[in-house]
Amino acid sequence: MTESDGEAIADLPPSAKLVYKVLEYDGPLTQKGIVEESMLSARTVRYALERLDEVGVIEEDVYFADARQNLYEITEQPAEQADAAVSD
Repeated sequence: MTESDGEAIADLPPSAKLVYKVLEYDGPLTQKGIVEESMLSARTVRYALERLDEVGVIEEDVYFADARQNLYEITEQPAEQADAAVSD
């Protein structure tokens, strides 16, 4: 997570922060998986995912096991940002 990502997440509601942490610890999950792991309602998870998408810290991909669902994961840092974070 970059410093700007941290600032963007700090301004989000607690539910979005929880969803971000669930994705950080458990890796890519479907919305249903996030609901199960976070114990939040489906509506709250949808709202949290929208907010996280607005600040650009998550990616949405097709879930190939069931194309009706999406797979959500934290966006990866560009290589140069990752190198800068390691050298600091």
